[in-house]
Amino acid sequence: MKFRTEIVVNRSGFTIDHARRGFLAGSCFSEHIADRLRAAKFPVESNPSGILFNPASIARMFRRLNEGRPYTESELTHAGGLWFSYDHHGAFSRASAEETLVAVNAALREGVAALAGADYVVVTFGTAWVYRLTADGRTVANCHKQPSACFRRERLSAGEIEAEYGALLEGPLKGKQVLLTVSPVRHVKDGLEENSLSKAVLRTAAAALAEDFRDVYYFPSFEIMNDDLRDYRFYEEDMVHPSAQAVDYIWDKFAEFAMDPDTRALLPRLDKLDAAMRHRVMHAGSAAAAVFRECSLKLVEELQEALPGVDFSPEREYFRSL
Repeated sequence: MKFRTEIVVNRSGFTIDHARRGFLAGSCFSEHIADRLRAAKFPVESNPSGILFNPASIARMFRRLNEGRPYTESELTHAGGLWFSYDHHGAFSRASAEETLVAVNAALREGVAALAGADYVVVTFGTAWVYRLTADGRTVANCHKQPSACFRRERLSAGEIEAEYGALLEGPLKGKQVLLTVSPVRHVKDGLEENSLSKAVLRTAAAALAEDFRDVYYFPSFEIMNDDLRDYRFYEEDMVHPSAQAVDYIWDKFAEFAMDPDTRALLPRLDKLDAAMRHRVMHAGSAAAAVFRECSLKLVEELQEALPGVDFSPEREYFRSL
């Protein structure tokens, strides 16, 4: 007897390994995957403008990174005692324009280098709903808690998203493998009906792009959450975000989809190393601490042998210091 419909994810042509550099952008789900990849020592960078939810703002970020033009004070807004950029997440807001520019331009420089050097790009679309400034019609990445009268709310069409990303795939993203996915996070503030319509628009656009471009792939994170797990016990208490258990499950599916068997085989030991790095040694100098140190150093050397191109010196130095 079957009680659920499991989505079977097969190995795709999209490839992630430790010799390829990655760039991840989009909603908070992209941050979950980026964190997992970093913990497993994959060379990745993510969201130089902070978490972005709609395809238009993500595309704007890609164009700015390709251009490389620094932000100026004229592109900032001052309200509520803070200076901020409508292209960025609130994490970049500061008390002075100078501090804000330092933060956004440092991230811009890092993002320019990361995108240029990336072999693959993962883009997670969160919502098709966008907010445009009533003053000039520009789509904002974040409303920064400004009055609703400052914006007008619109829904992007699948055609608009396809056109925007078609241009990017012929420009800044050309020559890179691109993975598109739709965030499983529910945007309930839009209303459940509007959220459903939004996700359908994003899914339609992603499908069209994957069909039209050879190096574009789609990973079904949204479908895994809604049609495979399909139960509120796999959500956090807010009933919006996937639980840690759900993220673990989707990560396992992602590894099956994007990694070859040899790379996947290393993940348990890389997870063990990450856990060891986060382990708090209570009694330095004790026999137990010595055993932990030697076992951890042995694990580092085994992984270094398996991944000669990966830098394990921070882990090696940490364990030797115990």
